[in-house]
Amino acid sequence: MWNPFKKNKNPNPNQTGMLQALAMKKMMKMDPKEREKLTQDMMKPENHGKILKAMDMMKKTGMLSDEQMEEAKRKIGM
Repeated sequence: MWNPFKKNKNPNPNQTGMLQALAMKKMMKMDPKEREKLTQDMMKPENHGKILKAMDMMKKTGMLSDEQMEEAKRKIGM
């Protein structure tokens, strides 16, 4: 019998969750100027700790590999 609460034994690390998908759709629908402003606000030096914490959590849950984490850090200048 199908159980909607059963955990997936082999999760796909490239598959996004429901909230992540909604956030990505909202970002893509935004005006490009608004999106750029939001991105610049997010990348302020005082937010680097929050970004690193989120990336570490993603690495622990298997959403990011070591290579992906290093590449992301390099791209955002950390």
